[in-house]
Amino acid sequence: MIEDVVTEKLLHELNEEHLSTSIDTPMREDAFKLNDTQKIKIIADHFKQIMQTLGLDLTDDSLKDTPLRVAKMYVKEAFSGLNPANKPQPTLFENKYEYNEMLVEKDITLYSYCEHHFVPIIGKVHVAYISSNNKVIGLSKINRLVEYFAKRPQVQERLTNQIANELKEALNSEHVAVIVDATHLCVCSRGIKDTNSSTITAHYSGKFKDEKLKMEFITLIK
Repeated sequence: MIEDVVTEKLLHELNEEHLSTSIDTPMREDAFKLNDTQKIKIIADHFKQIMQTLGLDLTDDSLKDTPLRVAKMYVKEAFSGLNPANKPQPTLFENKYEYNEMLVEKDITLYSYCEHHFVPIIGKVHVAYISSNNKVIGLSKINRLVEYFAKRPQVQERLTNQIANELKEALNSEHVAVIVDATHLCVCSRGIKDTNSSTITAHYSGKFKDEKLKMEFITLIK
């Protein structure tokens, strides 16, 4: 009993500090038993109950369709990255120009949702890689990979590592760097209500562990 109380307290503290407990998004084994249409209906029903519990009048023209709108947004947009069927397939090209230096894609727009309070995380993602197998990735695919992992309930540390690991796998290269600079509305709009702070996370692997190359990347994204 005491151990259960301690475990519950630790999990609560982890959630309040917005810490990640795994590099993989926590998913149930039967996560895809229901199709999108079924999920939308269930979520709409539950969200209707939430609104009614809050005392809102769902006969009002402005509110009556909100449960369905929210449900569609969750399944088809905001959390579409939970479904592996939506994972973009990276397009690789021969490195015909023999470009063997750092390639940087910076200021990729980030919209995600904090998994602890389900409010937005908004920011920028900066990615760099060095080709090691004479292959380069289509630039738009980097943006799409970022979007895929962002469109799910997230913590920033996990998001950073997921983007980096996916790029390493797609490129068959360890030479990858990722920096995420984001504002969390769970910090800005509730709790401490700090509207000025942002959170920065980084992943460096392969050649990017070298301090000189790391600093070159950081300089390029400023």
